[in-house]
Amino acid sequence: MQRRTKVAVLGVALLLTVGLTGSAVAAGSAVTSGAEGRPQREAAALTGTAKLYRSLGDDITFSFDAHLAAKDDADPMKATGTFEWSHYLNGDGAWAKAKVDCLVTGGKVAVVSGIVTDTNLPDAKGTRVGISVHDLGHRDRLGYSWATTEDLGPKDLPKCVSSAPFEKVKQGTGDFTVVPWEPQF
Repeated sequence: MQRRTKVAVLGVALLLTVGLTGSAVAAGSAVTSGAEGRPQREAAALTGTAKLYRSLGDDITFSFDAHLAAKDDADPMKATGTFEWSHYLNGDGAWAKAKVDCLVTGGKVAVVSGIVTDTNLPDAKGTRVGISVHDLGHRDRLGYSWATTEDLGPKDLPKCVSSAPFEKVKQGTGDFTVVPWEPQF
């Protein structure tokens, strides 16, 4: 009986050692170290995909992969990534993809802007657009700059400008995640 207990204790110790080592390696590859060796998260982020709710059944999807690196904490205009959206009803519609040029978050609200790099919308390529997201769990909301401007908006729309997040995400279609920006003032 005593021998089985020692084998069990050694087995558990081995599993814990392997598990902790594996966790440390995995965590180390995803997080950079700060000046004092503490883990350092990115300064801000907006990620995820969801569909908007429309009573007519429009298929409207928004996807975000926008990030502000920890080293760029003081300058939201150094954000990187892309975002895209599409809007279809009865087989007709349009899509666009933009390259991020600014990301500002505050709490669970994000505003991201970017330049349209690829689209099937006439004259939209090269236009700056802005989108806002309110991360409310699975009840997120979204707004976009072209809600109050003609078409997608003026080519000279300032960076990180959008409307309030007035649209509702369709239940069960996804979830946006906002990493709050916490600049050192």
